[in-house]
This record gives sequence, structure tokens and C-alpha cells, in this order.
Amino acid sequence: MMFDQAEFDLRCEWGEPGVAQLSAISDVVVIVDVLSFSTSVEIATYRGATVFPYRWCDQSAATYAKSINAELAERDRASKYSLSPTSLLQIVAGTRLVLPSPNGSMLSLGTQKTPTLAGCLRNYGAIARSAQRVGCKIAVIPAGERWHDGSLRPAWEDWVGAGAILSQLSGSCSPEAEAAIALFHHVKDTIKTKIRQCSSGKELIARGFANDVAISSDLNVSDCIPWLTDGAYINTRD
Repeated sequence: MMFDQAEFDLRCEWGEPGVAQLSAISDVVVIVDVLSFSTSVEIATYRGATVFPYRWCDQSAATYAKSINAELAERDRASKYSLSPTSLLQIVAGTRLVLPSPNGSMLSLGTQKTPTLAGCLRNYGAIARSAQRVGCKIAVIPAGERWHDGSLRPAWEDWVGAGAILSQLSGSCSPEAEAAIALFHHVKDTIKTKIRQCSSGKELIARGFANDVAISSDLNVSDCIPWLTDGAYINTRD
């Protein structure tokens, strides 16, 4: 297919269309949603929680959480557990958490039978090593955000996160993957500043969640490897 980057080992494409194009022909898929799904998954699973991605934050999410004996992350980032990475810093080991998200969760559930990881800036080295052990055909999917009309908004922080992971992988790169890697190398020394200045970072800071932005921009500080297993992310370390 013209848009599947199949002639390259390392592929990179945005959002739901990227998952549709690349997952079936790849050995492993990495979902990158830095602000904040993937970072939240990394933090929660590092502490021993099990995270169930869910597409919608509505009554069906509450019903689903009850059906699997899990807690439901709230829409409000100031709640006990939410998409705010800060809210998950003290999550109790063994917690079963349903984490609705229109971006990272939806993409995670769209990869079908292809092995799937959640990657972010905090764990990019461990994610790359784990993905490479699965196979050489690796699709890295920057999730992006949504405009008010529901269309995809490419998110700078997800592109950088994808580039961080791709920079640690071996194999032939598509031009899209090369561009992501080049961006990461260009900004990695100033990532704390740049992520505060990008649109998603400014939005969260304006809403009072500067700590989420700071936590999400920590580079390679975690060995957590969240694998999607039977519909839930769990941590496996190197």
C-alpha cells in the first residue's frame, strides 16, 4: 500500500489512521501520547497498577469498570485518579484502573492482535529495547490531540516522544521516522522548556497542571515497559 511505509523497518504515522495503516503489517506497535495517556500508564504500571484503556468517558465507562472490578479514572484532572500523571504518583499496587482517553486509549484498542506498548519520554529507552526484541518491523504512533470539531491535531510532544523511541531502534527508517528522530535530537537538550511552550503544554499549564507537564518531560528516567495484555497495560521490566 502507498501509505503503509512497508519497505522500511521503522515506521511512524499519526493517530487512528496510522494505527489502521501500520499495525497489521508491523511486529509491534508503540502508542505515544505524552500529555498524558502514555505518561499516566507508565507511572501507574510502574507502581504496580493494571490499566485498562477505554475509549469513552461516559456512563459506559463506569459500567465497564464495575464489570471488571476496577476503579474508574475521572474526567476531572483534580480527582483522585485521572489522566493527570500527578494523580497517579501514589496509586496503590494492585489497583485495577479504567483509563478513558479519546486518543491513547482509543489507539491502544485499535491495534487488534499486534503486540502493543505505551511509550513516552520517561521510558523511551526501555520501550525501544523491548520493542526490538519482538521484531524488526516497528510502528511508532504519535497519538496527537483533537480539535474542537473532532479532527486530529498533530501534537508536538507526541512527535518528539515518537522520535525519542525511534532514535534508539535499529533498522531502516521511513522518511516520517527520520523526521521524528531529527526533531528529538534537535530539542532533547531543551525539552523542559520546549514542552512548556508547545500548545499542549501551554494548555495544561493554563489549567493549573504545570506539574503534569514537568513530569511528562523527564527523559529516560524509567525502566517501566507497559505491555497491552488481555485488554490491559501491565509493567514488565527489562
